[in-house]
Amino acid sequence: MAGNLMIRMAGPLLRVCVVIACATVFLAAGAAGQGLGGGGVAVGPQYDTTHVYVASAGDMDALVTSLVATFGGSAGKRGLADVTPTPSSTLSQVVLTPVGPLSIFAYQTAVPSGFGNERTGYLVTDMDEAMKAARASGAAVIVAPFKDPIGIDAIIEWPGGVRMQLYWHFKAGTNPPLETIPENRVYVTPERVDEFVRDWVAFSGGKVVEDARQADGGEIGRAGEIYRRIRITSGFGKMQVMVTNGKLRYPFGHETTGYEVPDLDATLKRAATAGAKVLSTTFDGGGRRSAFVEFPGGYIAEVHSAAGAK
Repeated sequence: MAGNLMIRMAGPLLRVCVVIACATVFLAAGAAGQGLGGGGVAVGPQYDTTHVYVASAGDMDALVTSLVATFGGSAGKRGLADVTPTPSSTLSQVVLTPVGPLSIFAYQTAVPSGFGNERTGYLVTDMDEAMKAARASGAAVIVAPFKDPIGIDAIIEWPGGVRMQLYWHFKAGTNPPLETIPENRVYVTPERVDEFVRDWVAFSGGKVVEDARQADGGEIGRAGEIYRRIRITSGFGKMQVMVTNGKLRYPFGHETTGYEVPDLDATLKRAATAGAKVLSTTFDGGGRRSAFVEFPGGYIAEVHSAAGAK
């Protein structure tokens, strides 16, 4: 859905102009990306958006305002869009922050089957090659590739139920580089984790940079226990895989993205001032200080600073 903006306005010329204006905040087919190494079909994490679904335009207003106040950056134009292969309508807006981009949706119709559970939209260099690689690497195709006015999109699922969108655009553009790379946070069961890691690394051209089998469970709200934590980097950015039996207290497991900031305490203060709630005490471990935050509209994120930072 990142970029599938088909603004419903009178007159085809005006519609095309608005589509282009809304899409330029993240157009980037084939552009040189801000990657972390590895091959595959990734463009770069500055084009890979976290998908956030909210209930209403009011929730979108509050969320966008809070995100920009907390992390900095800017919001793109909002439009009424049809972003699925079957008829639907959603308000759609992109937020570009220095710590990662987000695509926010407030559906005005029911959400079509296959949508709503994808965690991210990943820009690829070539959709045909990306789909071929995804299938060969073990992904299931949930929504087959479909065209929109500015590109092609699909939704895939990896072992363990991890869903994401792949997208490609006809016309290239440029997003600003990120100050820090966001972390896709994935919870997977012990039975499926090795299969998931194998398949994701094969598809993304990434590598496992850490496989901690005795990680401190306090990171995921299970103080006094240990769990397995896997960290992966690729051209799509960072991923942290948490291996659990699903027995997690709220809000752990509800977040999809972790954001690295230079000063955690200052960021949490800005978030609280901007209407967000800090849901957990600050945890020190795993090479970082971290906390969980709920932004207006119900969006939950992990926020952290590197060990030794403020």
